[in-house]
Amino acid sequence: MKGTQRFGELRKSIQEISQKVLTENLRSMEEDGIVIRTVFAEVPPRVEYSLSELGNSLKPIIFSMETWGLGYQKLNDELPNDTQ
Repeated sequence: MKGTQRFGELRKSIQEISQKVLTENLRSMEEDGIVIRTVFAEVPPRVEYSLSELGNSLKPIIFSMETWGLGYQKLNDELPNDTQ
């Protein structure tokens, strides 16, 4: 959601993800038309990922899910430990 990013930037922003899982997910999202993978003919090779128009159309849904999740997390944090 933060614009065009390189693989390393994406990996750093999702701390608990392995390189293999990130690669698989990016490939799947590329196949589904959600992300655009741009390869630059440079040495060393540079690859950037950005959201496609379809990917951008998912932003409101993702933001709604984030809002719900943060509210749910806050609710759970406020409950006594024996009711969770």
